Amino acid sequence: MHKPIAINEYLPLPEFEEKGVSVYLKREDLVFPVASGNKWRKLKYNFKALKASSFKGMLTFGGAFSNHLSAAAALAAQEQIPIVGIVRGEELANKPLNPTLLQCQANGMQLIFVTRAEYKLKALGETVSQIVAAKNLFVVPEGGTNKLAVKGCMEILAKNDVRFDVIGCAVGTGGTLAGLAASAAAHQKVVGFQMVDDATIPDRIRTFVTSDNWELIRHLSYAGYSNADKRLVTFANELNKKTGVLLDPIYTAPMLFQLVQMIKDKTWSFGTNILLIHTGGTQGIAGYNYQYQSQWPEP
Repeated sequence: MHKPIAINEYLPLPEFEEKGVSVYLKREDLVFPVASGNKWRKLKYNFKALKASSFKGMLTFGGAFSNHLSAAAALAAQEQIPIVGIVRGEELANKPLNPTLLQCQANGMQLIFVTRAEYKLKALGETVSQIVAAKNLFVVPEGGTNKLAVKGCMEILAKNDVRFDVIGCAVGTGGTLAGLAASAAAHQKVVGFQMVDDATIPDRIRTFVTSDNWELIRHLSYAGYSNADKRLVTFANELNKKTGVLLDPIYTAPMLFQLVQMIKDKTWSFGTNILLIHTGGTQGIAGYNYQYQSQWPEP
């Protein structure tokens, strides 16, 4: 796996400049095209641990449009490691595969569809336990979040990022925020834009970091992975035309849109020199447009 270099790109949005707010976007989406952003970071040390062990392959979890599954499959193909993906929703087994799952399959991932009830059990489920034991697989949790993932996410911030007062990221499982909180400078506040209704996220983050330099804020109106909103689509298209930056519809776009709204509404109180992390996920755009018949900008 190569050494990534992410640039910080200034966002010249009038909504920010009029309020004296400076916002940069760390382009982690450009780090590794097939497994961009925080997914590459989270999987980096998991793959290293697997290769140093006696395990014969990897098993991990995700939904039908999972960025994590897509990234894990791509990296497993690169490393020539067998991989199994446990996919939420048994009904999907009898339907045509969406663009994300098609790509996973093309990269050699064995897809196993389970009921939502069993999926909630993750590695404790009977089906999963049998597969892990039979194939001697290294298990990576949903979203990739574990200690090794947090270690990888601690490498997102560079030395010159110390000039920012606020570090912001979208939050799905909490691993990226934990890594940022563990590596942030003493004067920096790490703000997580929570994109899913999961009450366990704060406790999960606390298992990895003991500092109190972070805070979660709930998304204004898009909480959850399956919501489509015309305002968000319009926002992403306009920003893409103005800056050339392609945002993903589940994480970075909602985060940036919410920041704009909070600054407009004068409810943002964390600082005016901000670095947001673009956590990648643009592979999901094709599936998003497919599912919602949307017009989200594509590469």
